[in-house]
Amino acid sequence: MEDQYRNKYRISPARLANWDYGSDGMYFITICTKERMRCFGEIEPVDVFQAQNLSETRNHSETGSIASLRMTEIGKIAHDNFEKIPLFHPYVQVDEFVIMPDHVHGILLINKPDKINWEINKFGSQSKNLASITRGYKSSVTTFAAINNIEFLWQPRYYDRVIRSEKEYLSIKGYIKENPDQWYRNGSDFDNLFKP
Repeated sequence: MEDQYRNKYRISPARLANWDYGSDGMYFITICTKERMRCFGEIEPVDVFQAQNLSETRNHSETGSIASLRMTEIGKIAHDNFEKIPLFHPYVQVDEFVIMPDHVHGILLINKPDKINWEINKFGSQSKNLASITRGYKSSVTTFAAINNIEFLWQPRYYDRVIRSEKEYLSIKGYIKENPDQWYRNGSDFDNLFKP
């Protein structure tokens, strides 16, 4: 959808108009690299990957996964910094997430027991909400890349979805877990992005 603004067109925001993105809730986010460059690594069969670097993979025998990401240096930072989000935003818990060759999928839980004000999504400076969490994460990876002379950029925007039911949560969580296997089986067709 596009709206006209000062005789120019711009893309309408994908956010829910009356939602407080700093409120308690679960959020599914997808963040892509600029021009879908495969900066974070390559998906490989688990057996090959485990034989080459066992320390970089989860216990795939428990999950039944057939594929995993062999991470580049910037891929490892993207992974580690996603796990560290709660260090910088103590009201956030990281649930399921996966680093893929050209994007990151994750579920974040915002939990602010003392929050009493409902502040709808707005344009302008924002803090302690999903946009500021995502901005901080993207900035941390970009800063590491710049300091270490790694060519890397994010796409300017990101995709988000407010998770509103347990069924939706379980479906998204399953999608995230299966993402490397689906990539390996079907190639990198991003048209299969989870859309409930």
